Amino acid sequence: MTEPRIWTAALIVIGDEILSGRTPDKNISQIALWLNVQGIRLKEVRVVPDDQAAIVEAVNALRARNDYLFTTGGIGPTHDDITVDAIAAALGVGVVVHPQARAALEQYYATRGGLNDQRLRMARVPEGADLIENRLSGAPGIRIGNIFLMAGVPYIAGEMLEALNGALDGGRPLLSETVGCWVPESEVANLLADTEKAHEGCQIGSYPFFREGRVGANFVVRSTEPAILHACIDDLARRLKARGFDVVLGEI
Repeated sequence: MTEPRIWTAALIVIGDEILSGRTPDKNISQIALWLNVQGIRLKEVRVVPDDQAAIVEAVNALRARNDYLFTTGGIGPTHDDITVDAIAAALGVGVVVHPQARAALEQYYATRGGLNDQRLRMARVPEGADLIENRLSGAPGIRIGNIFLMAGVPYIAGEMLEALNGALDGGRPLLSETVGCWVPESEVANLLADTEKAHEGCQIGSYPFFREGRVGANFVVRSTEPAILHACIDDLARRLKARGFDVVLGEI
């Protein structure tokens, strides 16, 4: 039986403000969840500063070993928005003003002071790129090859993801269900490993917590196959109960 192909993606979060801690990142979770619905696994994330050499190195490393590469941040109108230039450099192409992006920005800013040189920066793309629609602020996202340049502002990035729904090749979405248990994960480590081994095509993740003065863990089972997933969940719950532990189907 041929194993189904697993489509993968990587994400580069770009911005000094992320690394300084001034701005908390909200895009990783948003993009990971969206990718999963598309049947694509987010395999790795790298956070880099507003530095062209760092962006170029990350882009070339991650695009080579994943089906898709997403970036967030650095496509705005200010001098430190250098993502377009960095990705053009990584690909060995020039930077041009995209006519459709310019037209969209002209329309958006017609009643907002007009299109000036700073705002026109948001129409710049690596040569040969296509646009990702942004109905919120006029400034589009950018697609070139397997690279997708998204806004750093989460609600705008979300709008760009919506515009990409169904546009990427992917596999089966990764499904998940949770078993909660008031038990230290160290007491059931072997049980978890044995259960996963007994159900090929499933992965079990353990996420401990301390709550109400007690130690517990949520065990998340993941699979692309509903039947396999449910069989693993049932078996895990049965094994935990057999050891005398109270089990909750769902997250505690």
